[in-house]
Amino acid sequence: MTTSPAGPPPDGTGNGTAGGPRRRPGNVPGTGPLHGLRVLELAAIGPAPFACMMFADLGADVVRVDRADGRRSFADWHRDLDRGRRTRALDLKDPSGVAELLRLMDGADVLVEGFRPGVAERLGIGPDVCLERNPGLVYARMTGWGQDGPLATAPGHDINYLALTGALYAIGEAGGPPVPPVNLLGDFGGGAMFLVTGVLAALHERRTSGRGQIVDAAIVDGVNTLLAMATGMADAGHWRHERGANLLDGGAPYYTCYVCADGGHVAVGALEERFYAALLTGLGLDPDGLPDRTDPANWPALRRAFGGRFLLHDRDTWARLFDGTEACVTPVLRIDEAPDHPHQRARGSAPAAPAPRFSRTPAVRRRSTWAPAVLRAPARTWGEQPDLSAGAVGTSAGRPTPDQGSGDG
Repeated sequence: MTTSPAGPPPDGTGNGTAGGPRRRPGNVPGTGPLHGLRVLELAAIGPAPFACMMFADLGADVVRVDRADGRRSFADWHRDLDRGRRTRALDLKDPSGVAELLRLMDGADVLVEGFRPGVAERLGIGPDVCLERNPGLVYARMTGWGQDGPLATAPGHDINYLALTGALYAIGEAGGPPVPPVNLLGDFGGGAMFLVTGVLAALHERRTSGRGQIVDAAIVDGVNTLLAMATGMADAGHWRHERGANLLDGGAPYYTCYVCADGGHVAVGALEERFYAALLTGLGLDPDGLPDRTDPANWPALRRAFGGRFLLHDRDTWARLFDGTEACVTPVLRIDEAPDHPHQRARGSAPAAPAPRFSRTPAVRRRSTWAPAVLRAPARTWGEQPDLSAGAVGTSAGRPTPDQGSGDG
């Protein structure tokens, strides 16, 4: 990996091992484990910027190429996802914009694009062109359906990809319709994280071969992989295809959520025998008066018994009663409540905090920069780019940042 210029200054917490000294904002020694890696990102939506956020948090120098016309889809939604970048605005429908992009690509280790299949090729920045110019480049492609197959060029979103894999069918309450799991499972779990894994694997292989390659990251492929355990359970005859009828889909009364007296909820995950015993103790229930939990035919009766007890107190009272026990009962917190939980505070876990944690080279949450007048200045090589540090051009806080691609997911 080549040496990169300094990126924007940190504005979040670094991290160390759980038992080591806590790192505080503005006092983060060293650089992230991907320091020296150069990533060129063609701006998109959803999984591609999430993956590049990971690269930036881990110390890579990420330059995002934005649309020259300033248009940006879902700009506010991507404020955290877009952090840690330097940005350039280029018109990729203009030959001069393509030439500029290719000059930037010459100095990059990784290129990430989220166009539908064939778009990059039509623009003249497909993998054949880029790898001929930069044989060591890892060309990472993020799509929903993949680069080939009958649906390759069809539009889609998280919910559509989950539907085709079987994952969506499995999520929801008994007797109800499938429920989209926000967009965590498809866009970010099956998409972005598999793209990150693929890029890091290709970079590792490059150490031996000296050659880059194409990484085809498709959400349907990633979600199929995430379903490995569920598929194994089904093959072994331990998975019923009705929603809310299985051990891990909310069907089991000791692995589900219950409403409390105040309308809040608690999550119960008392799978193991000793955890189940702690659950019964906390609820004040006599195990001898309850049916065998291993027989699914008894689950409705157990659910009624547990549900009636949880209605006796509010959510936070139950959280206090079960605190320090092995019952695996936790309050179901809203997104705005979660950072204030004592465990989150103790770990310094701000919303969307960098992860995972490292003992010597902490990940850092960094601000992005955005300044169109500076970004349109010419840059013939990576090292000759203008100073895009936050102090030189200001930060992107409160400003929409443009989007370069359709973001197929």
